[in-house]
Amino acid sequence: MDATIKSIRPSKPSDRPSEGRPAELDPAEFLAAAVRADQPRPARAEAEAAVKTLLAYIGENTGREGLLDTPRRVVEAFDELYQGYHQCPAEVLDRTFGETAGYDDFVLVRDIEFTSQCEHHMMPFYGKAHIAYTPVERVVGLSKLARLTDIFARRLQTQEHLTAQIAAAIDEILKPRGVAVLIEAEHTCMSVRGVAKHGASTFTSRFTGMFRDNPAEQARFLSLVRGLQR
Repeated sequence: MDATIKSIRPSKPSDRPSEGRPAELDPAEFLAAAVRADQPRPARAEAEAAVKTLLAYIGENTGREGLLDTPRRVVEAFDELYQGYHQCPAEVLDRTFGETAGYDDFVLVRDIEFTSQCEHHMMPFYGKAHIAYTPVERVVGLSKLARLTDIFARRLQTQEHLTAQIAAAIDEILKPRGVAVLIEAEHTCMSVRGVAKHGASTFTSRFTGMFRDNPAEQARFLSLVRGLQR
């Protein structure tokens, strides 16, 4: 399925996308870091105090030995889990290579493992991303697609938005003939709470250019992703 994402910008009725067409993302989402260096933020001590409050809320004794350093550890974990807010997606894709010997087929990197955090419950979801693009003369280093995935994944996310952001960034920055993104993931907000359905997988996809307009190319991409899976 082709993920449809609403723009984060307010839209007038005349600006709304036509029926069946995905809305465009604000380029600010993928051309720069999500957090400016001068953006006001709470102090680390305030963040640690907030963690202590949550521990008290669930009924814990925040003074017991095992929890004395927990607020500090949680804030340090947040710095790692959400480092994508401070990284710039455009910088990851800014170096390309022209020695392709006229290569004109798509490039596919599959099984890019990632872990992200659901923006609704702040619980992990994890899985694999499969990314393909058809370059125009120049290609990007293969590891850059994995790094791009991690930048967006290390923010509070929905899987649909993550899929659209990856595709939009590659499409806008590399300007290839087409981009295909397929993400499969398990959400712990569904597997360990709520309906508690362990093992349920969610699939999302986004296609641009030749992958969107040419069903044969879209089918070939899906065949390569699924046919090679063990």
